[in-house]
Amino acid sequence: MNDGYFRVTRSATYGFLSALPLLLLYETMILVANRATGTGVRVGAEVWIKQVLQYLGPYPMVAIGIVVIGIGVAVIVAERPKKLPLRGDYFGGIVLESAVYAVVVAIIVSQIVGLLVRPGLIAQSDLSFGLFTNLALSIGAGLYEELVFRVMLVGGMFWLLQKTAVNSKAAYVGVAIIGALIFSWVHYVGVYGDAFTVGSFMFRFLFGLALNVIFLVRGFGVAAWTHALYDVFVVTHLFGLLR
Repeated sequence: MNDGYFRVTRSATYGFLSALPLLLLYETMILVANRATGTGVRVGAEVWIKQVLQYLGPYPMVAIGIVVIGIGVAVIVAERPKKLPLRGDYFGGIVLESAVYAVVVAIIVSQIVGLLVRPGLIAQSDLSFGLFTNLALSIGAGLYEELVFRVMLVGGMFWLLQKTAVNSKAAYVGVAIIGALIFSWVHYVGVYGDAFTVGSFMFRFLFGLALNVIFLVRGFGVAAWTHALYDVFVVTHLFGLLR
């Protein structure tokens, strides 16, 4: 990987295009999973987005398609003057880079939480839905949670703070911490919320903090794939093998 790779893949164009496979995979897999089990399970962040989009019409999937196309066109047109090269190996690099981040961040966060609260905590997941459904939810969480918590929340807060007299470095630190606290807290809210423990809250806070840094430094695509691959590694018990 070279400087050109890191500069180009941080762009919104690469972020949008690299996230499309996650969207297609999730929507296909969750549709198959729900039909097979007769359930209607979905990622919480996706439900929030669709609740907003329902005001655009009675067909949320059509609305999402229109929004996705609109965002894609806007991003590509806005960054067209940059003449970004679209290279297949760069997209492969995003996946590989994200896989490395997923493993390294999980291990580092686990070590920190282990020293402070609970040794051996590296990953938690509710596997009651079955492997295929959990794989679909893992991919969906990587996409929709990063869209809500990183792009909308962290990106929005950072944009607002940049418009004030706040120092850019202070803005980075402030929004990263606030975003990570909110990201961790929402996992305990609602009917499907997890039981609160200090260890799991701290793990999610630190993991969210790492994702915030990845998003601010490397962009949406890498953050989304890091989150998705981390969750996939959890439900497939890969972290247990790494131990």
